[in-house]
Amino acid sequence: MAESTIQQHPLAGWDKPELDLRNAEWQSSSRGLGDVQIAFVEGFIAMRNSGRPESPSLIFTPAEWGAFVSGAREGEFDLT
Repeated sequence: MAESTIQQHPLAGWDKPELDLRNAEWQSSSRGLGDVQIAFVEGFIAMRNSGRPESPSLIFTPAEWGAFVSGAREGEFDLT
């Protein structure tokens, strides 16, 4: 069998720490209708799937979170 030539590299520009989310205070939307929860941890925003809380969380800087929220409000992610 041939050796794999694929090499694992860290993501370029990845400067986010490994956050300990075990004691994070997860919040759902005020209506409780979504499947997404967020938590504010050590100056970052973590987002997870509430239906699968054991799955990996997305980690945003405050600037990234602001851009995401602005885009969502403007319909940038509307798939309908």
